[in-house]
Amino acid sequence: MTYRDDLRVAKSLQGADFPRTRQQVLDYARERDADEKTLEAMRALPERTYDDRAQVVRAVPQEPEGDRPGGIER
Repeated sequence: MTYRDDLRVAKSLQGADFPRTRQQVLDYARERDADEKTLEAMRALPERTYDDRAQVVRAVPQEPEGDRPGGIER
C-alpha cells in the first residue's frame, strides 16, 4: 500500500461505525463511492473484524513506494 492508499482507505471510511467485518468495510466504502484503486487495496484485507478505521488502514497489504528499490522509507 502506498501513502496515497493509506489516505484513500482512511477517507473512504470516514464516519463509519466500528467494529466492522471485512465485508462491511468494503460495503461501506462502495456506498461512499470509493474509487476502484481504493476498493482494490481494500479487497486485499484479511477476513476478520476491525475495531476502528486505523486498524483497517494498517491491515491493507504494503507495496513499495517510489522509483527506488525497496520504496521510500517512512
